[in-house]
Amino acid sequence: MSAADTAAASLLQLRDVRFRWPRAAADSIAIDQLHVAAGQAVFMRGPSGCGKSTLLSMAAGVLVAQQGEVSLLGHDWRQLSAARRDRLRADHVGYVFQQFNLLPYLSVLDNVLLPCRFSKRRAQRAADSHRGARDAAQELLQHVGLGPALWQRPARELSVGQQQRVAAARALIGRPELVIADEPTSALDEARRDDFMRLLLAECAAAGSALLFVSHDARLASHFTHHVDLALLNRAAAAAESAA
Repeated sequence: MSAADTAAASLLQLRDVRFRWPRAAADSIAIDQLHVAAGQAVFMRGPSGCGKSTLLSMAAGVLVAQQGEVSLLGHDWRQLSAARRDRLRADHVGYVFQQFNLLPYLSVLDNVLLPCRFSKRRAQRAADSHRGARDAAQELLQHVGLGPALWQRPARELSVGQQQRVAAARALIGRPELVIADEPTSALDEARRDDFMRLLLAECAAAGSALLFVSHDARLASHFTHHVDLALLNRAAAAAESAA
């Protein structure tokens, strides 16, 4: 496949990317190329300090590279206004945060429905095969193992494992093209960790969503066929390690 064909087939593309925090002496991200195809599940591993969370924020258009191209569905985040970045992210990206970032006072069901409040596109896609987005949210909650008895409970009353499953359902509602997961299993024991990985991969596959999963835990790599070593991919991290 030529470089042009690879770019055309990519859902997420990074090319000649550089990012440096304000007042920092050196780049924190220096990546020549990375491609994630539609529907692909990618495990990205790296130790603390190698730029994992920074890279995910760039992939989602929360942070913008000073140089190079980070594009989603052919849209270069750097060429978009803040408002257009917000719209593209709301329509096409689901995010599972390390600390889940649920709204504690909202019910389980309302937390899952939040993306549909910000994106008419995801609300419509959620409703396409259901009687409405609410039905889609309830079905997702069933799929992740949370029954009706929990749906109206405030998120603050859930266990860590239950909150994690709500976060996954929220990321998946409306079938976003890209799901980003930032160390979402770090608070789980081994059995719950492996159960969650199987669940997340199965739900992404069912939705047709690509998954970009980042962790320092090498044991999770066995769940994926596509692997990226961020410590090698990110030349800024490698340079910092050599200088240490």
